[in-house]
Amino acid sequence: MTATLSPDQVIKGISTHLPSLSQSVNFIEAEEHFIQLLNLENLDQKISIKPELVQPFEVTLNTALLRAYTEKVNNNEIDLAHLFLQRILYRINRLNLFWYDDLKHYSNERSYYLNWVRDRIEEVWQTWENAQFDLEEYKQQDIKQALNERSEVDLNPAISENKYYLRHEMTLEGYKHLLAIASLDGLVEASRMSRILGGASNEVQATLILVLLEEYGNGRLNRKHSTFFAQMMAELGLETEPEAYFNIVPWEVLASINHNFLLTECKRYFLRYNGGLTYFEIAGPAIYTDYKLAAERLKLSDTAMGYWALHIREDERHGRWMLDKVALPLVDRYPNDAWQILLGYDQEKWMGDRAGDAVIKAVKQAEKSVSNS
Repeated sequence: MTATLSPDQVIKGISTHLPSLSQSVNFIEAEEHFIQLLNLENLDQKISIKPELVQPFEVTLNTALLRAYTEKVNNNEIDLAHLFLQRILYRINRLNLFWYDDLKHYSNERSYYLNWVRDRIEEVWQTWENAQFDLEEYKQQDIKQALNERSEVDLNPAISENKYYLRHEMTLEGYKHLLAIASLDGLVEASRMSRILGGASNEVQATLILVLLEEYGNGRLNRKHSTFFAQMMAELGLETEPEAYFNIVPWEVLASINHNFLLTECKRYFLRYNGGLTYFEIAGPAIYTDYKLAAERLKLSDTAMGYWALHIREDERHGRWMLDKVALPLVDRYPNDAWQILLGYDQEKWMGDRAGDAVIKAVKQAEKSVSNS
């Protein structure tokens, strides 16, 4: 990725044979077409013989890239383009994990075409994301001081409008909708982290493995964090199958998940990923406290809030580990590249806050729908 280029510059060469930006595009139909491509045996071979197989999808993909990242249309169409792109990207990225499903679903996991689609989306999207930050400024900072200062603030953040809503206003229906959206990640928690653990042994690797082991209940399914999440959902009558609520997940949440897929799959971004994970573990207790207080106000059972209580307790420890035993030692190990750790920290926070805003908006809409029915 070339961070010095604008999204408009990166996207300029996509295609000239596109629908007018004012023309309606059927993203649902295009995604269904893409799913059919995913399930084709020998996809690459079939495309080489019959290139027109992908033409309808290609037109929509290119249109979506233009609409999402050059902002030439109304906000609703921009959001629909973002959603389409992040859903397509997620469907490709999830092939990197094993879901204990039909083995035929992985026939195209190393498809050249799927990789090409992924790379094209990521190139424009990541350039757009990186444009939110002054990368040169990061290179001038005292990284250790900046990480310590940020961690102090994020351990005990101020009560924002969203935090107040969660603690004092969210209804039971809203809480259930929140769980449904969060389940896309919560039911397979820490799976992406496993992708960064291979390689040479050292203290940093040992700490990361320890964090993963605790997330996975030290090998005991009944103690695995995702098991607690499933128990919360079952207690409230929600489906506990992974991805059961995929269709209600906002694009901003999918973007955070896809961003983590990218950082864990590319070792060049190892520092950025660990910066992001440091923020995630430090900020976790404060975020989960909001959810736990909401559940207590709604007089839910211990089972219906057990995941939050577990995370508040364990992530306080994980946050210190990530800062003291991972992020700061990596600053010493990679002094010329350590700015990427701070960028990863800030980017995870930025994208997490954006996703949080989208979730609150979706939860309020769900509450309004119930009250009007």
